[in-house]
Amino acid sequence: MSQLAKAKARGKTDYRTVIVVDRNRDCQAKRELGDAPDRRFVTQDWSAFFDEWLADARDDQIVPSPHMPHLMFEWVLRRARERWPTRSVSVEPVPGDVPTPYDRGGRGPNATRYVSWADWVCPTHCIEPALCPAIGAQRTWEMGDTVRDLAARLRAGGRPVRGPALFVCKHHVFGVGMFSTESVRAGDRLVEQAGAPGEAEILIGTISSCHGALNLLTVRQSDGPT
Repeated sequence: MSQLAKAKARGKTDYRTVIVVDRNRDCQAKRELGDAPDRRFVTQDWSAFFDEWLADARDDQIVPSPHMPHLMFEWVLRRARERWPTRSVSVEPVPGDVPTPYDRGGRGPNATRYVSWADWVCPTHCIEPALCPAIGAQRTWEMGDTVRDLAARLRAGGRPVRGPALFVCKHHVFGVGMFSTESVRAGDRLVEQAGAPGEAEILIGTISSCHGALNLLTVRQSDGPT
């Protein structure tokens, strides 16, 4: 938040409004930055906020928190369950091998799988440059390619996997990365198209060049909602 404010003050970027969403009315950002004509604080649960806001977010951008859950997958999942109340819409652990040095997950209610090409702790505001400062050499990986390769291998193995639907966080300014709301709505449309004819599995990820959170959404025929 402070990085965006600095960038705008120095003429490096421009925006209409930054909306800061936190369940805590007295969150750290509000204490440190306070209100401003181009800054708005919303005291609300993230999921409830996105349910309302994504329906009319125009060309807006989302700046993900490094420690938040896989909120965009959760939104797409809720949308699918609302769309098909008499079908089984569920989550399965993402199968298959991923060649990243960091690969964790498969636990929790959504079995989110966290993968990373870094087996070190990256700076919060790393811009993921072509020359990786951690290894002092050219970065030879791109997480989007890694996830697309995984989807292709799963299809080759007989899984009815569609996608991946990827929400790609790209560096914008002063170490701040973001992805478009349109990419999230496109992911929702992909789920709708994949599940309309019958059963489907859709690989969904929020990623950057180096890191990713992956989930597998499944749509089955059912006599009642899950």
